[in-house]
Amino acid sequence: MTDIWSTVTLGTLTLQNRLAMAPMTRSRAETDGTPGALAANYYAQRAGLGLLISEGTQPSAEGQGYIFTPGIYSDAHVAGWRTISDAVHAAGSHLFIQLMHVGRTSHPDNVNGAKAVAPSAIAPADQIFTASGMQPVPEPRALATEEIARVIEDFRYAARRAVEAGADGVEIHGANGYLIQQFFAPNANFRTDAYGGSIANRARFAIEVARAVADEIGADRTGIRLSPGATLGGLDEGQEGPDLYRHLVSELNQLGLAYVHLVHLGDEALLQDVRGLWNGVLILNRPGRTLDQVGSDVASGTADVEAYGQLVLSNPDFPARLKAGAEMNPADRATYFGGNAAGYTDYPTLSNVA
Repeated sequence: MTDIWSTVTLGTLTLQNRLAMAPMTRSRAETDGTPGALAANYYAQRAGLGLLISEGTQPSAEGQGYIFTPGIYSDAHVAGWRTISDAVHAAGSHLFIQLMHVGRTSHPDNVNGAKAVAPSAIAPADQIFTASGMQPVPEPRALATEEIARVIEDFRYAARRAVEAGADGVEIHGANGYLIQQFFAPNANFRTDAYGGSIANRARFAIEVARAVADEIGADRTGIRLSPGATLGGLDEGQEGPDLYRHLVSELNQLGLAYVHLVHLGDEALLQDVRGLWNGVLILNRPGRTLDQVGSDVASGTADVEAYGQLVLSNPDFPARLKAGAEMNPADRATYFGGNAAGYTDYPTLSNVA
């Protein structure tokens, strides 16, 4: 049996353990998308985990949806992320920057008046936080077929900038109701061109993004996050959803990516099929997994690495606490998004608890 404290090879990296920090939006970047002053400390504090996956980071101005989220397409962004990657490496871990294009999950008030782009001009039944409070998400603009190549190039360019910033790789965000998953869902994708209709067509954009990124920085530096069955933003992948993911993972497997990061929402048959179709590292995130279940998916062979969010957010020394059987800090939801050090870099560790 393998346990979470054993090393694992991911691409050309050797991870010190089989625990990963799941990507978590914290909304503490500068207004221009440069990571905030405390970000290097925040990530370095959590370097006891084998892999740190960053918060969602827009690959272009068009890809932004929320206020105070970081980008990775300008020189200032690269300089900011370089500080973070250097701090993470000095502390002994590895960093993948997650590339997140939100698609229709945006509001003009958050992005200098720009209208969001999406597979089709269909507004989600959702609200989004803006400087003036919560507002309904408006109808996006449908991407023209000839524009899709440009969006793919934005992902490629952002991946190159991430590596320039010292990141060990990037994770393509294909989950949680954002642009890539919007292409998967028939109720968000009414297209009649090569990117809509059949399973193969709806999966095409994700595959082309992954291929472009892998071609640019190397497949060994490229991961992708998927959340089969997720309904965020009102998405409905329909009855064909599981088969779309079987097709998608089979196609991605041929690219030799570093990993697939799967958010598991209960379809056990699909999880087992993904495990069989995917020859690389499988990172598994089970929302709501209890503390006594940590390590069980690695031990059973269901996953190679387990990813945790809230527990790592509130416990920068999560691996040390886990090994010691120590009590975990509770997470303060009021400080999840925005603000300063409170609920960000001030959670106590075992070493500084009186």
